[in-house]
Amino acid sequence: MLGDARPFGLGYWPLPQDDPGVAVQREAVRLVSPDGALVRGVLWTPPVGTAWKTAVILSHPRGDFSVHYACPLLAAAGYAVLGFGTRYMNNDTDCLHEACITDVHTAHDEMIRRGAEAVVLLGNSGGGSLMAMANTELGIGDGWVGMAAHPGEGVFMLQVIDPSVADEADPFSTVAELDMYHPDNGWRPWPAPCSYDPAWLETYRAAQVARVARIDALAEASIADAASVAPELRRTDKEVDPIRWRELRRRAVFTKYLTINRTLADPAYLDLSIDPDDRPMGSLFAFPDPFDANYGRGGLARTMTARGWLSTWSGLSSHAKLADTMPKLTVPTMLVHPSADTEIRLWQAKEIVDAAGADDVTYLEMQGAPHYLEGHRREAIDAVAEWIAARFP
Repeated sequence: MLGDARPFGLGYWPLPQDDPGVAVQREAVRLVSPDGALVRGVLWTPPVGTAWKTAVILSHPRGDFSVHYACPLLAAAGYAVLGFGTRYMNNDTDCLHEACITDVHTAHDEMIRRGAEAVVLLGNSGGGSLMAMANTELGIGDGWVGMAAHPGEGVFMLQVIDPSVADEADPFSTVAELDMYHPDNGWRPWPAPCSYDPAWLETYRAAQVARVARIDALAEASIADAASVAPELRRTDKEVDPIRWRELRRRAVFTKYLTINRTLADPAYLDLSIDPDDRPMGSLFAFPDPFDANYGRGGLARTMTARGWLSTWSGLSSHAKLADTMPKLTVPTMLVHPSADTEIRLWQAKEIVDAAGADDVTYLEMQGAPHYLEGHRREAIDAVAEWIAARFP
């Protein structure tokens, strides 16, 4: 049934309570980026007869934001809202943030073409670091709003990847001392709460960084191997020596695919004394037990190209990190943080705000709100709309 509620953790798209109560307008938009990528979305505009001057654009590296819950609510508030998907919509495997920001630029320019006097970049979840990167690297956007924005997908991976994997080729290989799902380390079967020693946790976090570094090395070596044959390939005449040319050519275009086992292992999911806030036990990415998703169908970045891993999911190599971009982001800035978010810690939200390079920074903490802001969306979007109205036409 259209608009019906979905199970816990899946109430992402507009629900009946998200209805703005007025007949906003919708238009399907199909754009082509300068490098030929398809950018598709929905342009939401105020009711017939209501003029708009400021546009809001929102996207996610892989999510379809064309029907994001913010779109109808912001359109009802008097703004043009373009929610869209990048060229990597529903395709995590080869997602390159460097290409995603080109798609954001394409959407931005389309709203300028349509008459926008100001364009606000809205980033929800992984869209926050995407929009900040687009602003700092391409110089687009007159304001930045982060809603449940985490520090960056790679940074997020650093807190959830399982450091106890002993062999990347063996999904069951385990260093017991680093396994958060081992009773000796404080784990208890769901739904019992777990208790992890702070000293052990410090070792665990360092081991997470070390595992990401090892995966980075695999990815970088593969890319370097492919690049190393380029000089000889250029010197080889395919008409004179087709066999050698063929061998060099296939090595030059080779793309290594990485299987990243066990990517849902943040001890804070099961021990609420770690970085305490209003969150419940568990994760958005597991229903209900993170243990099952760590080994089964779940987690993130489970299959990646070498370049996709380095661009998006490596907290050591990705450029889509708010720690790097926020100091350079000088446009008016607003961060909305839901205090019951299972994925983003309160200290991370405050760190994002403290790092902002803008003189005009607003922080709104939504008490008891989950990651997708179910039950709090109208309040949050009303606050965003008021913030925009105070700064833009």
